[in-house]
Amino acid sequence: MKILLAPSETKNSGGNGSFAINELSFDTLNQTRELMIDKYNAIVSSNDLVKIQKIFGLKKEKDIKTYLCSINNASTLKAILRYTGVVFDYLGYQKLDINAQQYIDENVIIFSNLFGILKAKDLIPNYRLKQGENLDEIKIDLLYKPIITKLLDQYLANEEILDIRATYYNKFYKPSQPYTTLKFLKDGKVVSHWAKAYRGMVLKELAKNQIATIDEFMRLNIDGLSILEVQQSKNKTEIVYEIC
Repeated sequence: MKILLAPSETKNSGGNGSFAINELSFDTLNQTRELMIDKYNAIVSSNDLVKIQKIFGLKKEKDIKTYLCSINNASTLKAILRYTGVVFDYLGYQKLDINAQQYIDENVIIFSNLFGILKAKDLIPNYRLKQGENLDEIKIDLLYKPIITKLLDQYLANEEILDIRATYYNKFYKPSQPYTTLKFLKDGKVVSHWAKAYRGMVLKELAKNQIATIDEFMRLNIDGLSILEVQQSKNKTEIVYEIC
């Protein structure tokens, strides 16, 4: 089973070594990644504050300074550690044992506005690119979608898929084979922002229990969650959880 996960705009800083694009997973994306990185670096080094503010989604110069460097040869962290925010906080990757971390490393595919798709273990630099933003004339989702669709349709052909991304990332890839998503309700109402926390909690339990199939997942007891119903639509199965 493979798990599809959204990234975050916020990042942890620091790292080790230096970035090497050829060491990323899904190397058929590298030509497109190089184009994206070149365009990104050109904007970052342009001294055009308006453009930089636009792609970073930041206004204050003191916040912008953190990201004002080329990402070529920059120090790296695992993608699962580079991205920060609610999902990643509730996952707590660094507190998991080695077996749970290896499960995440191999089975979680993170969607990236800059790099396309990554495995959780891929080593990436610190960068900032606002969700939905283009790089000048490059419409990122339109450029990546046909390449990622072909790649992942092949890569996931014999896998069960749990899609816990934000729906925005359907612009990059929507599975053509059966897949499963999650919805969280509290007092009968859909939880939006805090759904990120529950996605992180679910991912942690998947890793701790080494869950290999959707059937195993549906039998998994997760504290604070109970399955209310399972909805089926075309090739999509949605597990609806009630937050206890």
